[in-house]
Amino acid sequence: MVETATAPVGAEGRYWNALREGHLELPQCAGCGRWHWPAVFRCGECGSWQHDWKRQPLVGTVFSWTRTHHPFGGTESIDKPFTSVLVTLDAVPVRLIGILGQAEGEIAIGDPLEGHVETMKFRDRDMPALRWSKSL
Repeated sequence: MVETATAPVGAEGRYWNALREGHLELPQCAGCGRWHWPAVFRCGECGSWQHDWKRQPLVGTVFSWTRTHHPFGGTESIDKPFTSVLVTLDAVPVRLIGILGQAEGEIAIGDPLEGHVETMKFRDRDMPALRWSKSL
């Protein structure tokens, strides 16, 4: 992501703007209906340059996960250990990564999750991020 003083730019700029507003938006090709993530300027399926960004619920299932016990560049402000989860969204065929809430305990592939957007510190910047928790 390239960021200017006012807003992120690039194919994924709208994604970051939506997260900053507290919700998730993803691009769908206006030509063939294919969902794209990561975002692209041009659809590789039909060649269309037009995409409609649509708001999506943060509900899905665990596709994969990993637990991190040691700090690495930029994650110093995140309490260790933390669990990163790759989540398959229920509404659209897209997977997104985020961090599992600290109090969630054990996690398994296939577990249902609900997400929300929060602000996290990465290096010296506040960044929007996805935080996931187990669904009831």
